[in-house]
Amino acid sequence: MKIAVIGAGTMGRGIAIAFAQNEEHTVLLCDIDQNYVTQAMVQLKNELEKLTVKNIIKPELFESILQKVTPGLKEDAADCELVIEAIQENLEVKRDLFITLHTICKRGTIFATNTSSLSLESMNEGVERPIIGLHFFNPVPMMKLVEIVSTKRNSLEMIEKMKALIVSLGKIPVITKDHPGFIVNRILIPMINEAIGVLANNTATAGDIDTAMKLGANHPIGPLALGDLIGLDVCLAIMEVFYNQTKDIKYKPNDLLINMVANKKLGRKTGSGFFDYKK
Repeated sequence: MKIAVIGAGTMGRGIAIAFAQNEEHTVLLCDIDQNYVTQAMVQLKNELEKLTVKNIIKPELFESILQKVTPGLKEDAADCELVIEAIQENLEVKRDLFITLHTICKRGTIFATNTSSLSLESMNEGVERPIIGLHFFNPVPMMKLVEIVSTKRNSLEMIEKMKALIVSLGKIPVITKDHPGFIVNRILIPMINEAIGVLANNTATAGDIDTAMKLGANHPIGPLALGDLIGLDVCLAIMEVFYNQTKDIKYKPNDLLINMVANKKLGRKTGSGFFDYKK
């Protein structure tokens, strides 16, 4: 299958690698600017090298994966069988992209979104063909789970086809309906927000909160360190989606989270969050 991934950031590159590992798939990695895509291909090669050193990807697959990922622009996706968008988490921007893709892609092309929390029903407004959710998790080459998000516009045939496709990548699909946050983020992000509340109330230090959850709940990583890994800006954006869509006070982002993002303390990506990563 020929797949186009629109969005050459961390998630887009990871999705491209996941598909390119399978000999049945080729990938067109796209973005709005050719220079940006060229830079992304350099980053993809560096990420592949790290994955082979860690033996997450077999060294003999290194060259074949690189050869199966082609850089391009969204206009090059015309003959692809599947298009997966992995651009910024903005409903209007995603919707506009799919409206444009409808005029570019052939009639049988399947549209999919990697959104982590946005409503597919809202995203599909004004888009003639149905959009299905394929929510991969970061880091994509290592994470086994993919949430397949369905709406009333998705046929059973399409859902089953996507299940088989995800299995072909060596990953495990779960089916979820179109509700805010789907399964994982609906549970996970409020938990991180609650851990931030415990810290904000001076109940315990960040280190002790994470130690308590690792040893008391058998979590492999503490909620505050996980927030730093995901990106506190991403956590805030997801909480805001929950709160705006449900108007439920339990989804209100903690003031400390809001302040951390305002001060550009976003976690690992900026070198500082609830923990210091600059060293």
